[in-house]
Amino acid sequence: MTLNLTDAEMRALDELCEKKDLSKTAVMRQALRLYQLIENRVEKGDKLFFEDEATKEKAEVMML
Repeated sequence: MTLNLTDAEMRALDELCEKKDLSKTAVMRQALRLYQLIENRVEKGDKLFFEDEATKEKAEVMML
């Protein structure tokens, strides 16, 4: 498989690989599994939120 990424996307991938000490393949597999999990939950009517731990302020994440 060939994956075409912009320079910014490749930098982001490289940074995640370095931070997590994982290969590019491992990071992309994790990203795919996470995306699939989110899609399945959203399809069932669930919502995805980020919550500020200090203020308890919530922001909904909208998936395209």
